[in-house]
Amino acid sequence: MKNDSIDYVTHVLSSSAEVDPVEWNALLARQETPNPFMRHEYLAAMEQSKSATPATGWTPRFVTLRRDGQLAAGCALYLKDHSYGEYVFDWAWANAYEQHGLDYYPKALIATPFTPVPGARLLALDAHSRRALVEAAIRWCGKQKLSSLHLLFAGDEDIAACAAVGLMLRHTVQFHWVNADWVDFEAFLASLAHDKRKKIRQERRKVAQAGVSFRCEVGAAIGRADWDFFYRCYERTYYEHGNSPYLTRDFFRRMSHEMPENWLLFIAEQEGKPIASSLIALDTTPSGEKVAYGRYWGALERVDCLHFEACYYQPLQWCIANGWNRFEGGAQGEHKMARALLPVKTTSAHWLAQPAFAYAVERFLEREGQGIDNYLDHLEQRSPFRRG
Repeated sequence: MKNDSIDYVTHVLSSSAEVDPVEWNALLARQETPNPFMRHEYLAAMEQSKSATPATGWTPRFVTLRRDGQLAAGCALYLKDHSYGEYVFDWAWANAYEQHGLDYYPKALIATPFTPVPGARLLALDAHSRRALVEAAIRWCGKQKLSSLHLLFAGDEDIAACAAVGLMLRHTVQFHWVNADWVDFEAFLASLAHDKRKKIRQERRKVAQAGVSFRCEVGAAIGRADWDFFYRCYERTYYEHGNSPYLTRDFFRRMSHEMPENWLLFIAEQEGKPIASSLIALDTTPSGEKVAYGRYWGALERVDCLHFEACYYQPLQWCIANGWNRFEGGAQGEHKMARALLPVKTTSAHWLAQPAFAYAVERFLEREGQGIDNYLDHLEQRSPFRRG
């Protein structure tokens, strides 16, 4: 491929095994917003554990651009024959295609499977290479006669490249917590409005009165028995909602061996018996910011307010005690505001091959975007913190 007098050699690879892990991770580390979910180990574990494979509707393709033999840009792309595990919902678009006798699937997705965490998706040495990567992905999708290309939960550099190429932008809302250097959890509570502070104390009291205590393990200290127990909880939660778990036990086994430093596990115990757990991801950004990500949870016993304690209060208390700067609570969930997680706009980018549908979707996104802005304005008026 030739782009603005710069020669790139484009490869579309069929597996993470064809991508050099050292080269990939070095390129990731150069991005403004890297996170552990784009590491080669994480993406390879998705594939090798049979969590994200053609059998589950995720066919991997790694698009790479080389310049003078060097990896100049790359992205993890998946061919999808459904829209599960994405957290940016396009079912209505798929239905509209079907009603007009057109195939929406397979489509192309640039994202981390089952992981709605904002960050770098288009890994590149510079802005020029990043834009060239978007253009190469679109050309490949056109040659494959795919209906569309979707880039989810992208970083600012990615969005700038996509907008420059003419992709449509779509916004959603997540809820993130930022540490204001509170000395302890009580100081954090003191910063909240009276009703929020009272509610949190009531919820924590219910868990304590039920005789539930917590222990946490970090990194390599998380033993195999703890991982096994966590997976029982995680699996149970999916089955209780009538679904099979997205991730296999082997995925977490690989995480414990290949990325142990990136995990924090809370285990709830009642009368000495483990009953629930929550798994948090950890990472330090190139700027030195320490970020925790709420990822997975499950319970074997029902205790009122246990979910809030395991998934919010224990992680926030840990972040304050250990000097971590931010906690991202995952997709959706306006209820998180009552726990002092504040709204943050996230962005995805979309290309549709069919011009008439692209025009209709663009009009829809304009209306939806205005609605998101109004929603954010409304949420900002409901700050959980004390005024003044």
